[in-house]
Amino acid sequence: MSDAADTCLPPELVKAARAAIEANRAAGRRVAVAESCTGGLVSAALTEIAGCSDVFEAGYVTYADQAKMRMLGVNQDVLETFGAVSIAVAWAMARGALERSGADVAVAITGVAGPGGGSAKKPVGTVVFACATRGGDPDAVTADRHELGDLGRAGVRLQAALIALDLLTPPAALP
Repeated sequence: MSDAADTCLPPELVKAARAAIEANRAAGRRVAVAESCTGGLVSAALTEIAGCSDVFEAGYVTYADQAKMRMLGVNQDVLETFGAVSIAVAWAMARGALERSGADVAVAITGVAGPGGGSAKKPVGTVVFACATRGGDPDAVTADRHELGDLGRAGVRLQAALIALDLLTPPAALP
């Protein structure tokens, strides 16, 4: 049976997960993911790839603010000041995943998948990502906000997962 026939996930998501696993394996890196709006979709995609256990260290699904605080050490003041969908919270989630796992790199995802829950400042489709690397400057976490638009709940989650997998994929080594 081919890999494509043995998955419940969209083919583009499995392809992106395979690329992330293979590139991190080649780089000798272990990865962790801290997910909120994707609800474990990135972790599910990574574990669709046979042999991923030599690369995938941990996945944290921290949908509620209390889980972000308890499992990843996100400070309550940061959540209250900036809101769960913010660069500050994504940064703290990525740092927390990195500190609590044995991974070399961690990506965090937090956002508004919809159909409700959006606001004028954070409309449906707003997703924030952060990437932290072990041994790097703790203040040099890469974080970025994306406005994906109202693609429907599944569409926002899929696009967010694809972006997260891209962030987890190290650039190809130069020849």
